[in-house]
Order: sequence, then structure tokens, then C-alpha cells
Amino acid sequence: MTTSDPGARRSALRRVSAALALTAFAAALLFLVVVSIRRWDVLLASVASLGAAVVAAWYVVSRRGAVRAAAAALGAIALVVFVVVILASQSGRVLAVGLALAAVSTAAAGYALAAPTAQADDAEAAPTARQAVLIMNPRSGGGKVERFGLVDLCRQRGVEPYVLKPGDDLREVAEAAVARGADLLGMAGGDGSLAIVASIASLHGLPFVVVPAGTRNHFALDLGIDREDVPGALAAFDDGVDTRVDLAEINGRVFVNNASMGVYAKVVQSADYRDAKVQTASALLPDMLGPGANALDLRYMLPSGAEAVPGQLLLVSNNPYDLAHLRGGGMREGLDGGVLGVVSLRVGSAADAEKLAALEMTGQVQRFSGWDEWTASEFEVHSAGPVEVGVDGEALVLDPPLRFAIRPGAVTVRRPRAALRRSRAARPAPITARSTLAALWQIATGREAEVG
Repeated sequence: MTTSDPGARRSALRRVSAALALTAFAAALLFLVVVSIRRWDVLLASVASLGAAVVAAWYVVSRRGAVRAAAAALGAIALVVFVVVILASQSGRVLAVGLALAAVSTAAAGYALAAPTAQADDAEAAPTARQAVLIMNPRSGGGKVERFGLVDLCRQRGVEPYVLKPGDDLREVAEAAVARGADLLGMAGGDGSLAIVASIASLHGLPFVVVPAGTRNHFALDLGIDREDVPGALAAFDDGVDTRVDLAEINGRVFVNNASMGVYAKVVQSADYRDAKVQTASALLPDMLGPGANALDLRYMLPSGAEAVPGQLLLVSNNPYDLAHLRGGGMREGLDGGVLGVVSLRVGSAADAEKLAALEMTGQVQRFSGWDEWTASEFEVHSAGPVEVGVDGEALVLDPPLRFAIRPGAVTVRRPRAALRRSRAARPAPITARSTLAALWQIATGREAEVG
């Protein structure tokens, strides 16, 4: 490999950035020692506060979730303390130089700790489709199809637009597009609609384009697609990059995100859910998780082989989520792990409900004693009667047994090239060392463990 190779250049730049981050961090501390040698009170306060701010900033750029939020708060407090100490000691020069060194250290650390995954600029472009079709649900997302002018944008790109009409069967529309010769299928709508078209694309071995024209679009989020830039998703038709991802199914029905029973299913069944998802969940959760709430009539096996004690929530997902809150917002590290994620929750008393509420507020529900999560390639649920299930946000009632399965690499998703950059930035750095400093040292010395 020569230095003209893009991968080699990136590796070299990451090593240089890691070394710069460590050097600037050490220089900031040394500078404070030198200029404050006669003021031990200033020395101790400034070193402690600046060091805490820089380390916190590194955690902000290398973690996410509760750890990132806590680090951001700590960093802000530490900077305020540092500024107050320096101004009180009339050391303006120390303030300017110290902050500059901290900024350099943080910026360099952010670049060095970025995961060395495949880069957007180097990814091989997907072949140009001869006949691309984008199916659109005009009612999704409060009318995003019309608001963003997706029909005209499709025609400008040479993509055939099809706007669903009242009474249309989405599955039949997608099959008809394939029958007419479509070699690239896209869907602009919510996750439920995306799952249907993804299943048709998978069945016929065609690539699939995701356009986040729904309300939440968690599938697009975990693919790195910008949910706020609906027209930008159409770039996949011109300069897309293919990625194979998994699909999950429940009793043969494909889903791209999750199937929920209990708490989430009740929320989805609510008439107010589509117009105010977060508000509806927040309003209903207390009653459904309180000590008087009914346990689910669901029977399934734990990884230990024992039958689970019925609780208030059972969630089965296409690859596991990193859930911090019951009200949603979790993300998946990837969509190609080839496993289902299973989460169950059991609240047995008023004390349990109080503990759960406290952990929910701090984004730490996974620490609750009645919380279990594991992965599986197959999963089966039994019940005495029909089960209410929320499948990708759609309210269903299914007859038991409920049989879940994962279909590894079932569909090829064609993403806009920019999605590769965003998905790389959205994930936490794969730090395998015990601390950020150790991780930077490993990168700087070229001894970083390879990650996939």
C-alpha cells in the first residue's frame, strides 16, 4: 500500500490527529503549571477544571446517550469554573492559550476517534437503474410528498413516480411495478409502508431506496439517512451505494424496526398516536406500568430455558436497540447483525414503578431489575387469545403463536452517499481501551485494534 492510497492517508491522518490531541492536552496542563507556579490555588483549580473539560469533551465526541449528555454537562461546568478561576487571578493570557490548546486537543481527538469504517467517497457506486420507480404515500408525515414536491423531483431524475390513491393495495402496486420492468424500487412513506416494499424488493432481488416521508422513520435514521432532508434521499437514485441489511418477520409479515406487545402496543392502538406519538406515549405509560397494571398474557422462553414471568412489555426488533428510555428514541448499532433483539419488562410493585420512573427520567431503564434483553435468531410467543401487536408503528391483532425470525442480508438498500458519512458520525467510536486517553495512545502509536 502506498501513501497515495486513500485508506493509508486516512490512517496516517488519524495517527497524527491522535498524537496532536495528546500533545495539546499535555501542553495545556504544562502551560498552566508553568504560568501558575507561584499560585498553587490557581494551579490546582485551573488544572483540574481544564482537564475535566477536555476529557469531558473527548467523551462527547466519542460516546452517545446518557454518557454523552453527562459529559456535556460536566464539560460546561468545568469550563465555567476554569474561566472564573483565571479571570479572578487576572490571568487572561492563560485563559486564551489554555482554551486554544483545549480546542485543538478536542478537535484532533474527535477526528482520531472516528470509526475507521468504509468512507463515503471511496464506496463503489451502485449500477445505474434502467427503470427506477418510487412509490409515494401522500398521507404520510402530514403530506410530505406534496410539501417537498417529490413527484416533480422524481421526473427530473428520470425516476417514475407513483402516488398511492385511495383503495390502492401497496403490495399489489409494488408487484405491478416489478412486472412492468422496474429494476429499482423506492418507497416514500412511513416504516410500515417501507417494510412492505422492502419485502417485495427482497423477493425479487431488487435494490430498495428509502425516502423518509413518514413521521418518525427509525429505519432511515439507523441507515444514516437524514430524516429532515427528504429530497436529499432521492440522491440514492443517481449516486447510490448498496448495503445489504437484515429484515425481520412475524408470522411471515416483514418488519424493518420492531414488533411490540404490551406497553408499546397499547400506545400504538391509541387513536391519538398518529398525531402525537411522544405525547401519547408519555400520557399512557404511567397507567400501564403502575403496580395495578395487568401483566401480559404471553408465554415465551428466556435464554436460560426457563419460562418468563409475564410482565408489561415485550419488544422484538430487527437487530437490537440501545434503549435508554421507554418512550422511544433508541438506535441500533447496525442492521446487519443477523439477530433479533428481544426486550422484556416486568414491574411487580409500587416500589418497582417508582424505581422505573426514576431510571426512565435519567435514561437508564436498562438498569432496572425487571428489565431483560437478549438476542436470538428465532423467537416464539404463545397466548390464550389474539395478541395486540404494534408492528413498525402499525396496530395489529394477531393470532398466536407469534413466530419471529430474522432474515440476514435479506434486502439491498441503496443509500445516498451522504448517508455513509452520517451513519459513521452517528455511531460511537469503537473504543476498546479502558479510557479515551489509552485509545488515543493506541491510535497514535499504530497499535489500534482493527474493528469491522
